[in-house]
Amino acid sequence: MEECCSTKPKKKEQHTHDHSEGDGHDHSHDTGDKTPFQMFLPAIISFLLLLIGIALDNYIKTEWFTDWVRLVWYLAAYIPVGFPVLKEAYESIVHGDVFSEFFLMGIATVGAFAIGEYPEGVAVMLFYSVGEVFQGMAVSRAKGNIKALLDQRPDEVTVIEGSQPKTIKAKETKIGDIIQLKPGEKLALDGELMTESASFNTAALTGESKPDTKTKGEVVLAGMINMNSIALVKVNTAYEDSKLSKILELVQNATAQKAPTELFIRKFAKVYTPIVVFLAIGICLLPYFFVNDYQFRDWLYRALIFLVISCPCALVISIPLGYFGGIGAASRNGILFKGSNFLDSIAEIKNVVMDKTGTMTEGVFKVQEVNIQPEFNKDDILKLVNALESKSTHPVATAIHNYAGDIDHTIPLENVEELAGHGLKASVNGKELLVGNFKLMDKFNISYDTNHANIVYTLIAVAYDKKFAGYITIADSIKSDAKETVDNLHRMGVKATMLSGDKSTVVRYVADQLGIDNAFGDLLPEDKVNKVKEIKAKNQTVAFVGDGVNDAPVVALSDVGIAMGGLGSDATIETADVVIQDDKPSKIPMAINIGKQTKKIVWQNIVLAFVVKAVVLALGAGGLATMWEAVFADVGVAMLAILNAVRIQRMKFN
Repeated sequence: MEECCSTKPKKKEQHTHDHSEGDGHDHSHDTGDKTPFQMFLPAIISFLLLLIGIALDNYIKTEWFTDWVRLVWYLAAYIPVGFPVLKEAYESIVHGDVFSEFFLMGIATVGAFAIGEYPEGVAVMLFYSVGEVFQGMAVSRAKGNIKALLDQRPDEVTVIEGSQPKTIKAKETKIGDIIQLKPGEKLALDGELMTESASFNTAALTGESKPDTKTKGEVVLAGMINMNSIALVKVNTAYEDSKLSKILELVQNATAQKAPTELFIRKFAKVYTPIVVFLAIGICLLPYFFVNDYQFRDWLYRALIFLVISCPCALVISIPLGYFGGIGAASRNGILFKGSNFLDSIAEIKNVVMDKTGTMTEGVFKVQEVNIQPEFNKDDILKLVNALESKSTHPVATAIHNYAGDIDHTIPLENVEELAGHGLKASVNGKELLVGNFKLMDKFNISYDTNHANIVYTLIAVAYDKKFAGYITIADSIKSDAKETVDNLHRMGVKATMLSGDKSTVVRYVADQLGIDNAFGDLLPEDKVNKVKEIKAKNQTVAFVGDGVNDAPVVALSDVGIAMGGLGSDATIETADVVIQDDKPSKIPMAINIGKQTKKIVWQNIVLAFVVKAVVLALGAGGLATMWEAVFADVGVAMLAILNAVRIQRMKFN
């Protein structure tokens, strides 16, 4: 599975759209700072001259509008729209790409002039150029929606030095600096809130319009907007390592990962275009050997129509545009796809396998009960557990810390070791300390008389000096949108499975509450991998949703790996193909829906282009279609496909 994060993003200062990379249809529309009027000005000049020419030909009969005057007039109409295309055709040939769409349009329109069909030659190039401008505007808009996310981070920050505020470049900010954030200002780096409380608009990061109130000590992220009073934030992450930096890198790299459909169309266009040129030559010349009253001019006209119709622009522009729209729509809803290939993949998902803690539950644990054996001092054991758990990043550690209070750093912990799927082990004053699940007790042959299987809470077992010291029960709450998530998955025909390292009884209880199809607890990281392998062995597509470091292997194994980007570990976010920024499980079915809608639009465009072109090509080869039908088959179909592709940018997925 490819990790697009491994590539540094390439910044572009201009709006461009690529028909392909190396497929013979690369070109860009540098709209720069041009207004729509400036972009359409050549077409307007050409259109006015064409209308006057047609009027002089058919309605205002004049003796002077003949021969070379007529030719010069139509050349004047042709040059504003034709010269840029002929220039592109020449540059493509110089670079070894003879059979570009510019070449097709060039020989078709020049050929029309050669046989005296001046108005049709101008009209074909005019409508083609207008279509190109619309295409450029549509792609620029699609990329602009994505680029809007890239402009979320301010370049400067106000830091407090001594007691004085000072404005510096965001990149120069160091860990430990205190940032002053005024109402309406956007945070440039991740940090810890120093003010008692503050409300933030998190829409740029999560797509969630509801304000998020943070209290002193809580983490606040780059991209959040301070809403009410002045807030102070202590920087805890380097500028380039902030959550927003990683998000921007993901989005910038997303369009580099091409969907199979997109790659196929590009390869197809590379082979298709030269075939079309040779077929056109055949249409022009071969009838000489089979037709009695062969007229070169008539068959050349048919061949030129064939070339105009066959231009693959509708396919090679509308399909990438559809994927741009899908990625942009997902980004606006707080879902980051690392490539358009994953939009295709997620549309086919039949099984969503999910972690429990932090994915379907809040991941915010609270201690419910502390049950310590009479022979041990409860306070002493809690201090030991609190000190050892401080070495872990698991939410359980936070719950114990909140319950037990400050950590006693004088406790001499030695040989601290984390045993994946079991817990923590350390040595204190030469005595062994074990804190974890009951599998950890079994692993070290610690005997206990607790019937833990019937307790519907997460249990933390403790052993000290080879003796069972007792256990702590911890409860986690189910996320408010978790039930809705599972219901929506079922409506889509997608099965839901829960895999967790937590106790089977706890996992089964949560699964029953949510209506999840299958649930398995007491799993090690390798057990999760094996469960996913079992599903994939049945030739079923699997998306895995997780947030912890131990989820990274199974995220990498699945067809689509989905990471919870708020609470999720960096390792899981790096490995995942899709990142949900606000940790809401309801975004899982939304991501699948966006993938399905994107794929649906892409295939609608493919069918539309092929059917219309096939019909008009047949009519053109048989002499039943004129250049005007050819213009519709090329520019008209391209415009319809583009309008269809941009629909996804306006869709509501909530």
